[in-house]
Order: sequence, then C-alpha cells, then structure tokens
Amino acid sequence: MSEDTSPNRFRKALSRLVAPPERLEAEELTEQVAAEGATTIATLPERAHVTVCGTLRSVTLQPRAGVPSLTAELFDGTGTLVLVWVGRRRIPGIEPGRSVRAEGRISSNYDRPVMFNPRYELKPTGE
Repeated sequence: MSEDTSPNRFRKALSRLVAPPERLEAEELTEQVAAEGATTIATLPERAHVTVCGTLRSVTLQPRAGVPSLTAELFDGTGTLVLVWVGRRRIPGIEPGRSVRAEGRISSNYDRPVMFNPRYELKPTGE
C-alpha cells in the first residue's frame, strides 16, 4: 500500500480531528514559516540578522526607562519572539491575531529572544 492509502490517510485525518486547536495552529504556522523561507524561532541564533514570520499573540505598551515602547509577542509554531518598537505607543495594523513577517537582529533579554525596532510586513488578514 502506498502512503496515501486508507489506513495512513484515515489515521492522519483522525489525528487532526482529535488534536487540540493549539497544535493545529502551531503546525499551520510552522508550514507558513517554511514556505516563506524564514528562520524558526526555536532555532534563532543570538546576535544574528534574521527574518521570522508568525502570528502576534499579544501587543502591549511597556515603557522602558521612561520611553514608550510597543511590545508584541510573535508565535511561529516553534516558539515565541518578543518584538519591541522603542518610542512608539501604537502602530496601525500591529494587533493580536495579525500575521507578520519581521526582519532584524536578535538579542536576548532574560533568556527570551528579542528583536528591537524590526522592519516588518503585515500579511493580509485572510492569510
């Protein structure tokens, strides 16, 4: 029997039906990262200039040293990256649930990957 025959196909379909929504979202995002040719967050090298893509999970205003900073968590199915725009209170289109492609240098803050003032591209809401 080939790979696409009924037992394997049925097992795969059944697996998707009973899988938690978070796992399905993570799989879809991981496929999107591969299709875009971006680096997965789980494999980000520190201090490297990279391109990442994923979905914004949260967006908050967190002042840093008295300066406004817009902070967003980007999830790509493998991990979370913190995006920080220093000096910004709001950016039109940067909102939870939005798909984003970001480019910049990775640093680390409290053992979490961070990208300051990234160049970004908002993906259409239907994608």
